[in-house]
This record gives sequence, structure tokens and C-alpha cells, in this order.
Amino acid sequence: MSTSAEATAPAPDRNPLRVLIGGQRGALESVLPPLMFVATFEVTSSISWAIAIALVIAVGFAIWRIAEAKRPTRALSALLIVAVSAYVAVKTDSAVAFFWPRVLVNVISALAFAVSILIRWPLLGVIVGPIVGTRMRWRQDPDLMRAYARASWLWVALCLIRAAVLVPLIEQRLIWGLAVTGALFYVLVIITVLLSWVVIRRTLPSDHQGIRHPVISSRIRSN
Repeated sequence: MSTSAEATAPAPDRNPLRVLIGGQRGALESVLPPLMFVATFEVTSSISWAIAIALVIAVGFAIWRIAEAKRPTRALSALLIVAVSAYVAVKTDSAVAFFWPRVLVNVISALAFAVSILIRWPLLGVIVGPIVGTRMRWRQDPDLMRAYARASWLWVALCLIRAAVLVPLIEQRLIWGLAVTGALFYVLVIITVLLSWVVIRRTLPSDHQGIRHPVISSRIRSN
């Protein structure tokens, strides 16, 4: 029975670029909830209806991911952000306040990436290692450590840029500007992923076999 279940289970996606970007579904998960929140609010002038639509969409994506056993973490985290955003919007009775939690998430994410680099656990490596099947063995490869650390600074910059874009839009109550930030930020993620790959490749020595093949010296293995 277990053999049959394993045979029918979807194989994990080992392409780090595709996983980090998220594909078409990742784009929809990022873009649709805030876009439909704003569109519904503009049509109905009701924060309650806008929240309901955004939550239905986020819940739908989460159920879809869980049903297919395809990395539900992305959809569940998106659902959590929508739920917290909905709470803030209701408590403040402000549609633009729906976007304040996204500012906080980006600031915290930037801080997390920066701290992870300083303590020699760069988050990009922590995320990519399990995707490519090396788990945390990359930490025993000084070249990969350096490459992941350098590329992780790009993600610090990404998070700070997103927060810097959101804050003035919220303060000026430019709600349609906020609505399209999902699409803008998804494009920025694609650019950051591609630049991360470039930084990693340029940081690794020319004879290094890449992120799937950490170079672990015999001295480290013996320890």
C-alpha cells in the first residue's frame, strides 16, 4: 500500500528558480487577493465584502495547494497575511490599512535575511538547500556559504524596496496603486531570483560543480 502511494505522489520540484518564482499559480496567489480586495471595495464601498472576497480567494488557493500536496507553505503564508490584513482593516475601518501588515512582513523579512547572513546561516541557502536535495550540507562548503551570503543581500534589498513602495502609497491613500503592487512585486521577485543565480554562479570558483554539489573537504567530513 505504501509503495503504491509513493508511486502516485507527485515528485518534488527540484528546480530552485521555478520554486522561488512560483510559476503562474504563485503569481495569482500574490496578485489576486489584494487586487480583488481593492476592486470589491471600490465597487461596493464595503470593507467587509472586500475582506470576504480576498479571504475566499486566499482560502481557495490554500485548499488547492494542500489537495495537490504541492508546497502548501506558500499559499498558507499568503492566507495568513490576508487574514491579518483583514483584521487590521476591520479594526481601523480603513481599506488602505489592509496593506500595513505587508509593510511589516517585508521589514521583518529584510531583517531576517540580514541577520541570517551575519550569523552565517544565509536564508537563501536554507531555502534552496532542501529544494535541490543538499539540505544543509552547503554550510560545509566555504564557497557555497559565500555565494549564498552574497545573493541573500539581494533579498534584503527586495524586501526593503517593497516596504518603501508600500508606505507612501498607504499614506497618500492611493488604493489602486496598492492594488497593482502585487504584480509589481512578483516581477521584482523574478528579477531577484535571476540576479541571485547570477551572483551565485559568479561567486563560485570556475571548477565548482554548482549548488547541487557542495564541496566538503575530507577534514570536515572526519570531524
